[in-house]
Amino acid sequence: MSPYTELDAAAWQESWDRQQEAYLPDREERFTALLDTVAATTDSPAPAVLDLAGGTGSISLRTLRRFPHANTTLVDVDPVLLTIARATLDERTTVVTADLRTPQWVEALPRDGYDAVLTATALHWLAPDRLSALYAEIREALRPGGVFVNVDHMPDEGLPGLSEKFGLRERTRREARYAAGAALSWQAWWEHVDRDETLGPLMAERRQVFSGEHSSETDKPASWHIDTLRAAGYAEAGLIWRGARDAAVVGVR
Repeated sequence: MSPYTELDAAAWQESWDRQQEAYLPDREERFTALLDTVAATTDSPAPAVLDLAGGTGSISLRTLRRFPHANTTLVDVDPVLLTIARATLDERTTVVTADLRTPQWVEALPRDGYDAVLTATALHWLAPDRLSALYAEIREALRPGGVFVNVDHMPDEGLPGLSEKFGLRERTRREARYAAGAALSWQAWWEHVDRDETLGPLMAERRQVFSGEHSSETDKPASWHIDTLRAAGYAEAGLIWRGARDAAVVGVR
């Protein structure tokens, strides 16, 4: 019997999407920016994509819809999100448990020479020195000419006042959605997980994995990320998308 028989993975994927969209109303625009970059940089109908800190598989699912012959490798360390991912994704995706907080994560990859490494709204939990090292490690996982795209919290340092106003507007809209029951908050979503018969037992493991983590965030501007990519040896680095306080930076090997 499959270990996922009792888990309605599609329902949990939808629940995760709604919860995330409350924080990121332009979430699908972010994914489109990632996949447009893949389309622009490879002629292969079957690109190899590394979905970094991939969680439930949001990027992999969208990659495989746009490029049906692609193959993806999803890397994450969260046992709950990985369970949902494994229950959802098919044989075109290899799901790997590995911790980006240490350089040993690369040893778990099933291949090298990826066409693209994609990540969205995840790496801000890493300290700046670890993130700098990770950028260099990612470069080594790419084929020559391959691309790394990171979309995350990257405020424009020239717009501090406007960025603060954007943040206030986002919080007001988010709280209104919570009050109306249109979406769950981050905390409420995990409370639902805790009560689920299949996912709930994994919460103890999750708490151990993230013990002492998520206490602070890296909130560096896009310029810092671009400079860091260049210092890591990428041939090109720059900005490909911006939405209010967030942005997508790309490095080309």
